[in-house]
Amino acid sequence: MMQKKIKIGIFGFGRTGRLVTNEFLRDKNFEVVWVARKSLKDHCKFASHLLGYEFEGGEIYSIVDIDENFFENHHVDIIVDFSSAKGIYSYQAAAKSGVKIISAISKYDPEDLQLLESLKNETAVLCSPNITLGVNFLLIASQILQKIAPHADIEIVEEHFRDKKETSGTALKIATILGLEKDKHVNSIRVGGIVGKHEIIFGLPNQTIRLVHESFNRAAFGQGAIFAANWLIHKKKGLFKMENIIIDMFQKNIPVC
Repeated sequence: MMQKKIKIGIFGFGRTGRLVTNEFLRDKNFEVVWVARKSLKDHCKFASHLLGYEFEGGEIYSIVDIDENFFENHHVDIIVDFSSAKGIYSYQAAAKSGVKIISAISKYDPEDLQLLESLKNETAVLCSPNITLGVNFLLIASQILQKIAPHADIEIVEEHFRDKKETSGTALKIATILGLEKDKHVNSIRVGGIVGKHEIIFGLPNQTIRLVHESFNRAAFGQGAIFAANWLIHKKKGLFKMENIIIDMFQKNIPVC
C-alpha cells in the first residue's frame, strides 16, 4: 500500500525558506501544497518552478492575502514557518482546525511567544529557533557533560557571517540551559560568509572537551524540519521542542545496560 504523503504549507520564501522548500519538494514522503511569501515579486505561480523543477508544487500566495478561509480551501497537515515572528498571526485559524505547527523563528517578542504557546491547546506545536539536528544534539550533549563535570569552566563561541549583527539566539539558549551569564560566557565572531558555527568548551584541570556544530549550508534547516515533521505528525496536542525529539531518539535507540 502506498504511503499517504504529508501535506505541507510553508511560510517564508527568503534565503532560508527557499532551501527548506526545496528539501521538502525533494522528499517523496511530503507534498508541498502552498508557499506563503511576503510579496509576489515574480510571475511564477509555483515554488517548484522557481527552484528549477518541471512539476507543479507549492503554489505561491502572498501572506497578506491569507485569511481564515484560506486553510479550509488549501488544507495541509503541517505548517512550517521560516518567515518572521509575525507569521503566527496568519495561521491561528489553521491551528484551531488541528493543523500542526513547526515554528523555526529565531526570535519572538514575549507577546508573540505567548500566542504561539497558547496554540498548544488546539494542536501540536514545535518551536525551535534552530531546527538543525546537530545543534539540538549539541544542546542535549552539553547538558549531559555538565552533569558529569559540574566544576568545569564553560565558554560558548558562536561564529556567523559578517553581516549578522545580533548575538546568536542559539548561543544565548545554550547559555540559559547551562545556567551561564550570557554577557560573560558567550563570545561572538563575525567573519566572511560563515553560515553558522557553535562551540561549547569545557575546561578541566587536565583536559579540554569541545562540542562543535557547524552548518555549511542552510539546507540543514530543511533537513531538520523534515525530521521534525515526521515526528510531529504523530502528536495530537502540546508544545514541543527539538530537544524532545532528540531525547525520544535517545530513549528508543540506546540500550539500557
